[in-house]
Amino acid sequence: MCVIHVVVFGVNHMVMKEKLGVRSFRVITGAVLITWLILPLIPMAIWSFAKGWFYPNLLPQNWSLRAWEYAMSDTAGVIDSLWLTIWISVVATVLSILVGVPAGRALGMYKFKGKEIIELMILAPTIVPGIAVVLGIHSVFISFGLNNTISGVILVHLIPTLPYMVLVMSGIFANYDPAFEAQARSLGASQLKTFWYVTLPAIRPGIIVGGLFAFLVSWSQYILTLLIGGGRVETLPLLLFNFATAGRNDITGAIGIIYILPGIIILLLTAKHLSGRSGAVGGFGQI
Repeated sequence: MCVIHVVVFGVNHMVMKEKLGVRSFRVITGAVLITWLILPLIPMAIWSFAKGWFYPNLLPQNWSLRAWEYAMSDTAGVIDSLWLTIWISVVATVLSILVGVPAGRALGMYKFKGKEIIELMILAPTIVPGIAVVLGIHSVFISFGLNNTISGVILVHLIPTLPYMVLVMSGIFANYDPAFEAQARSLGASQLKTFWYVTLPAIRPGIIVGGLFAFLVSWSQYILTLLIGGGRVETLPLLLFNFATAGRNDITGAIGIIYILPGIIILLLTAKHLSGRSGAVGGFGQI
């Protein structure tokens, strides 16, 4: 009896040590990751409140809100560019969802001839440099009158956003059982009600994750917006680059903080859907 108690105690002790080790590893990894992500943002935040910052001073000698006052003024155009960037990103995300959900269903649930080629074509925009892609369609956009327009910028943003949406939804539908839809239809539910009450709740995490990727990819586009927008469609990345190349570090820091806030807010709101336990993430290997 004593021997059994000793063995059980040893096993429990080993399990507790293993759990403690895993927990410690997660904490250390999380701390390193957060530090790696946040550390580069600290100088930018300091610059936004600095009135000159010269070597070898560790911190600025003088502080000022002048950069923020200018960034929030009508003269800078930051607010207009912010709303324009939000509008373009939201519309591009919605269009990506509308196209990506049925495309992901087809790739995730069905096997057909040429499926690998289609998947390769979907991945191509993420492999080929963006400038090469946009130069190829630039003349096409000119012939359709889409050059230097917001509509043209939205359409060209679909090139890098659609692959993420389709891949995420393919992972969702690879783990999806269509028998639930068949049961709902057999009980008299219409096709619309079946989608709304059965399909949509099951694929909602994938739509959220794919939409998050699509929004952030569209939000950060510079080359595509510059070449198709022709400088007339001035989104926040273009405005940020203009001030950065002009050497205005204080204003660049203020605009940079504004630029990263939506991404941080979206990540905080959707963090639970990005875990490895979510079907939106866990289904990638089963496409």
